[in-house]
Amino acid sequence: MRFNRALLLVPLLVLMLAACATPGDEYPSLAIRDAERVTGTLEPVAPTPYGPPPTPAAVVDRLDRLAADAASAHRAFLAEAPAARSVIAAASGAEFGSDGWARASVALAGLEGSRSRAMIALADLDRLMVDAGVEGGELTRIVAVRDTVTAQVNEENLTIEGLARNLR
Repeated sequence: MRFNRALLLVPLLVLMLAACATPGDEYPSLAIRDAERVTGTLEPVAPTPYGPPPTPAAVVDRLDRLAADAASAHRAFLAEAPAARSVIAAASGAEFGSDGWARASVALAGLEGSRSRAMIALADLDRLMVDAGVEGGELTRIVAVRDTVTAQVNEENLTIEGLARNLR
């Protein structure tokens, strides 16, 4: 008769497993323990309202220069407008390419050149506004100057559009 070693392993395994469980021992409960219970209240801390830092002196100086440049350009535009208006009125109904039409076109181009100085200042103001917005800076002063320059440029645009319609 042959002896089978596998048969000896079965009783040995049963004895080993029986040693793990002793009579009277209970398995731990899966219920929530007192330490695992959530107690108390959670109140979020009120956030501190954001206050932007003051505008740096260099930006204030730049704003003042841009406002002065735009105002100067607007005054130059307003000074040139009556002369351009009279040249364009004289060329009203002139044939395309005639001397009158050419003089009126040059006068209109002069007005557009004066307007471009104000538009350059407006573009620089836009850049200052974007930089301050990205950095979380104060925008009130920049927006006020920008709104003033925008109103001046819009007035110039309306004047140029009206004169251009008269020229055509």
